Amino acid sequence: MLNIVLHEPEIPANTGNIGRTCVAANARLHLIEPLGFRLNEKNLRRAGMDYWDELDVTTYIDFDEFLEKNEGARIYMATTKAPNVYTDVRYEPDCYIMFGKESAGIPEEILVKHKEDSIRIPMAGDIRSLNLGNSVAIILYEALRQNGFAGMNKEGHLHRLTW
Repeated sequence: MLNIVLHEPEIPANTGNIGRTCVAANARLHLIEPLGFRLNEKNLRRAGMDYWDELDVTTYIDFDEFLEKNEGARIYMATTKAPNVYTDVRYEPDCYIMFGKESAGIPEEILVKHKEDSIRIPMAGDIRSLNLGNSVAIILYEALRQNGFAGMNKEGHLHRLTW
């Protein structure tokens, strides 16, 4: 099972959407405080729809507690400052992919310790960053693809309409 980590997320709707994506992808969500909202906030629940109750979510007081409780975890840091493109790494089935807060990303003091495991989504021109929910979906689904979409429905079916 893959793991998505949000370091100090600020916008409840983004976190709600990411929670919904995690449920669809059978991924765990890890939230590192401080959060810019309460977990019972209406906007968070609305964005997560009725999937929020199915979400495997854990919160941590800070990054140190996250590291302590997930000792030995393989963590990829998604950042615009990374030297590696997200498609150039091999995601282990139980790895962690961390994203920073919307306004500032992952703090540089964390990134310097994880330079080799930092990944980026290529962008054209002077675009500063993508929406957090979009970034999570792009990288999470690449990790799922690399792992053969294990345990996921890979085939859809049309329903015949009768007139």
